[in-house]
Amino acid sequence: MRRLLPLLTVAALVATSLPGISTASGLSSVETDEIDTSYSLLTSTFYKKVNQQAAVDGARAEMVALLKHDGIATPKIDEIHAVDDPTVNAKSLEREASKVAVTYGSRVSGGARIITYAAIAGLLSSVKDKYTTFLTPEDYARLNEGLNGGNFSGVGISIQIDDKSKQLQVNEVIPDGPAEKAGLQEGDVITFIDDKPTKGLTTDQDAKLLRGEKGTVVKLTIERGGAVQPVFAVTRDMIHQPSVYSKLLDNGIGYARLTVFGQSTADELTAALTKLQSEGAKAYVLDLRDNGGGYLEAAVQVSSKFIPSGPIVSVESRGGSDTQYDAENTAVAPKPLAVLVNKYTASASEITSGAIQDDGVGELIGEKTYGKGVVQTIDQLPDGAAVKITSARYLTPRGRDINLIGIQPDIVSIEPSTARIGDPDKDPQLQSAITYLNGKIASAGS
Repeated sequence: MRRLLPLLTVAALVATSLPGISTASGLSSVETDEIDTSYSLLTSTFYKKVNQQAAVDGARAEMVALLKHDGIATPKIDEIHAVDDPTVNAKSLEREASKVAVTYGSRVSGGARIITYAAIAGLLSSVKDKYTTFLTPEDYARLNEGLNGGNFSGVGISIQIDDKSKQLQVNEVIPDGPAEKAGLQEGDVITFIDDKPTKGLTTDQDAKLLRGEKGTVVKLTIERGGAVQPVFAVTRDMIHQPSVYSKLLDNGIGYARLTVFGQSTADELTAALTKLQSEGAKAYVLDLRDNGGGYLEAAVQVSSKFIPSGPIVSVESRGGSDTQYDAENTAVAPKPLAVLVNKYTASASEITSGAIQDDGVGELIGEKTYGKGVVQTIDQLPDGAAVKITSARYLTPRGRDINLIGIQPDIVSIEPSTARIGDPDKDPQLQSAITYLNGKIASAGS
């Protein structure tokens, strides 16, 4: 399953504290503060004007839905009549949520905290923007792990389900990780994890089986090239998932695949490009396929590796204020560049793709990108939950608004369902990039 991540800016965190003492109103002080804070953030940072009545109606509707889901057939929640002052509306919503907690809290799984979450979720959904959402503490932790690599105990591989066999396949092996030390390779098919067959399982189910306590051993049954291999015993260790995978292909073509635009992505890419240069790279493939984005700052930093100067992206916030982000003067020596994109290339990936295309430093190859041209700001709430709010839209250096439109590649190459990303023999889009770059290399040598 492919997931799209939002383009994020790093927001100041709301001051953290331990959950407050429940008050006579039915909500703790932390819960009432979270409602007030969420209302204030939505009305002040959402990139369009917020309809105040729709906001309180959305919160009420979500609380009603929660109570019905928990078996309360006809919940009674008073309607809230909004005024022009967001602060007054937030207090009205807080009072109504408190009454709901007093009346129904003991009958709702999770009590007052879940009622608070429902009110905030409904508040955010009222603006009808799919990127403006409430994140539970668990949701927020998963998002951070996805962007920043997380720290977990596992074997050190990225995995996918092979479309043909429906079995688990090793997509990448993390350098110096437990799997590489045990001898696993890219393309290996894992048929059994311990004694459990992988056929029919999802990648999430497989990942749970592969993870475990540091120092424990998991036995993997492997097929390589159709031949069953001796069982691999892999000792789990702490893993930091990289966001950049790189290797040198034939004829000196350096290949770097970015899985996300996280906090360490630019540094990882710098290290990868340095290594490829030392190995004699004559050209580069930057693979942004299936990369749903990440941090705005990371997109600027990555783009700056290939664009020496000038604008990377312009961000237009509420009220029309415009901020231009320029290249950071960290570009590597120019070489022929191909950027691979597909319909899952989104958000921060599109900032980098659009900047490279507008600047003319590389050729985009593949399929039209996703078309996410808006920016989200995430603010953490005191109990570890968070609100994610669309706060701006962005434009490419030439002023293109790609939201809901996407970016057309310079060279169209369709990705078949049987493609194995990153394998020159089984990846037609990568083959197209290699053909293009070989031509550039030949021209430079003639």
